[in-house]
Amino acid sequence: MTTASFPSSNTPAPAAAAAPGERFWNIADTAGAWLLALLWIAPLLFALWAAFHTSNAALSLDWRAPLILQNFREAWLAAPWLRYFLNTFVLVSLILVGQFTLCTLAGFAFARFQFSGKHIVFVLVLLQLFVLPEILIVENYAMVTRLGLFDTPFGMAVPYMASAFGIFLLRQAFMQIPRELEEAARIEGCGWFGVLWRVYVPAAKPVYLAYALVSVATHWNNFLWPLIVTNSQATRPLTVGLSLFGAPESGVNISIISAATLLAIAPLMIGFLVFQRQFIQAFLRAGIR
Repeated sequence: MTTASFPSSNTPAPAAAAAPGERFWNIADTAGAWLLALLWIAPLLFALWAAFHTSNAALSLDWRAPLILQNFREAWLAAPWLRYFLNTFVLVSLILVGQFTLCTLAGFAFARFQFSGKHIVFVLVLLQLFVLPEILIVENYAMVTRLGLFDTPFGMAVPYMASAFGIFLLRQAFMQIPRELEEAARIEGCGWFGVLWRVYVPAAKPVYLAYALVSVATHWNNFLWPLIVTNSQATRPLTVGLSLFGAPESGVNISIISAATLLAIAPLMIGFLVFQRQFIQAFLRAGIR
């Protein structure tokens, strides 16, 4: 006598096939993502194409035209790019150091200290996220002029050192660190700055890295404020120098301008390609989307 076999309750049920409508929307989402990616990268692809061809070949998309490097030589000799690179590096470094210092202290205070009006002050800080920097350009210009910082790297950097986004991000990171680590450091004799430096800052390294990437990329490409507050080659960053280099008064050569554009974005592109894995891991750990 045979016994009937019944399927075990632990056996997983077969996955239901996706409905036709769901498959259609999945395909549409994928196609839309590819289309947006192509539209976003199209100007960069054209600049890459034009930089290695003559102007006529670039505009006519002549695929049989030979590759040349003359555009990069002419672009490099036409402007003081080394000075522009140095100015940009100094600018983003000043901003990043100022943001790390101010945002760390403010984020730590909001995360661990109790004081009257704490929530109101934090809401006022977050309101800065809704204010575009361009709205404050006139007031920032007047303040920088009164302080005697016009046409200086510090004058370009100081309006961006207090970042509401950075304060919020570090506050959230510090609030997730267990209090037991802080108490252990206090028992070992650390003061508040010792606790901050030895406990909170090391534990939030992925957040610092992710925020540094956002800050450097943003201010490397900043254009309007440096254009207004600089007046000499000694302080102009890459974006302002590139805009003057490509001005119609100096002659428009799409191939040379494309070569200069690639020179300006090369450090960011190389940095991303080399440290791509670390970049992605830092963003995932920090929760930045």
